[in-house]
Amino acid sequence: QVQLVESGGGSVQAGGSLRLSCAASAYTFSGNYMGWFRQAPGKEREGVAAINTISGSTYYAVSLKGRFTISRDNSKNTLSLQMDSLKPEDTGMYYCAAAVPGTVVTQPLIRYAYNYWGQGTQVTVSS
Repeated sequence: QVQLVESGGGSVQAGGSLRLSCAASAYTFSGNYMGWFRQAPGKEREGVAAINTISGSTYYAVSLKGRFTISRDNSKNTLSLQMDSLKPEDTGMYYCAAAVPGTVVTQPLIRYAYNYWGQGTQVTVSS
């Protein structure tokens, strides 16, 4: 059974940093897309960053302007999201997601490309 478990969320002041991690069990990173999404209260879940775990190609929401970095460690089945220069508008629940291995994903930042989701980790940024 696929399990994705996020960790690393918390409360920080604006300008601070957090590093989120997603541990996958019973799941292969090879041949797959994985991503990070976030959802603020009353808003739609939006794509933050995604990665092709074979090629290492990365994809980011334009609004992030280089503040976030997605990475993966295939040997440890771990996906990470380094978040720097955090802003209050970054507040929300952050989710790790994974597509079915071998799926052709044409829009890596769209939630419907992903079949598996973690429970989420809360990020709160105060001004």
